[in-house]
Amino acid sequence: MAGVVLKDVCKVYDGGGTTLAVNHVNLTIKDREFMVLVGPSGCGKSTTLRMIAGLEEISSGTISIGDRVVNNVPPKDRDIAMVFQNYALYPHKTVYENMAFGLRLRKFPKADIDKRVRAAAEILGIESYLDRKPKALSGGQRQRVAVGRAIVRKPEVFLFDEPLSNLDAKMRVQMRTEISKLHTRLETTMIYVTHDQIEAMTMGDRICVMKDGLIQQVDTPLNIYDHPANTFVAGFIGTPPMNIFRGTIAKEGEKLFFRNANMSLELPETWTAAAEKFIEKDILFGIRPEDIGSERAELAEKVQHIRAKIEVMEPMGAETYLYLDAPTDNGVSCIARVDAHKQAKVGEVLSLPILVANAHLFDPASTNILV
Repeated sequence: MAGVVLKDVCKVYDGGGTTLAVNHVNLTIKDREFMVLVGPSGCGKSTTLRMIAGLEEISSGTISIGDRVVNNVPPKDRDIAMVFQNYALYPHKTVYENMAFGLRLRKFPKADIDKRVRAAAEILGIESYLDRKPKALSGGQRQRVAVGRAIVRKPEVFLFDEPLSNLDAKMRVQMRTEISKLHTRLETTMIYVTHDQIEAMTMGDRICVMKDGLIQQVDTPLNIYDHPANTFVAGFIGTPPMNIFRGTIAKEGEKLFFRNANMSLELPETWTAAAEKFIEKDILFGIRPEDIGSERAELAEKVQHIRAKIEVMEPMGAETYLYLDAPTDNGVSCIARVDAHKQAKVGEVLSLPILVANAHLFDPASTNILV
């Protein structure tokens, strides 16, 4: 097994102007870790993965797999296996032949090929499909074959480039569970690229959030959710995203308040050092939807409320999203995540408890977290 280390890795594209697609990325992926690269389209995550695989040339920096630098090592000699968004199966070959093809090219003994293919098929639950052609398989089954083709190589590192994007919602849930179980069973380093933050949160040992070719934050899913490095991470990770309000800090006696047209909230004493620098100045206040109108907000030691009118209600089964007429910094409605059985209706004005202790302050200039 092997870890992967990226040091000051850059990718520059020339043509109609220079584009810095990946900007001085420094990232250490531990041996046997499941690392997820997540971010919006164009953030550089797939380019980073392709540079690790050797499919994209590095403009500067170094990439190491295990104890060797692989900048000039061709993809076939990097001991990696890659699973793409498109299954890329040979339509005229059976599942068995698709999984065995790469090993046959490498002149593996027939008995060894058969052993590896059948072992991979058993892991993925596709033993009964080995004689079928890809056209006779569902999307999820084809993706299993693509994963199986990677498993038979027994690589040091698995690379996944948005492998579930072509599947329907139910199959995506099933397949991300299967890939997570596969990681546990194989105990191999895996690097997984996705734009879906739910996949990132549910699958990764750690998450690397990227934007505009830059790493924004690397941490465990829970730490990123609870302590986002900046407003981009706060808004990108979490469904619904964090509500971020613009306002000012006001001081009354020894107490500090966050205030705007829709709310006046007393801030915890532990925030004083960070907040008092912004007295009478703009500041950003962020809070998760589940910390507005929830039972735990109502049971807080010091209950505070905001008053707002319900504009839209979205029943989700176990919970309901309330869209309120308290606009956030980007102009969209504030979202509260409340119990599904809460009695409310569109147009009603509610006084909702807000758990200020779980909120955050962000610097409006840098957008970085203050507290």
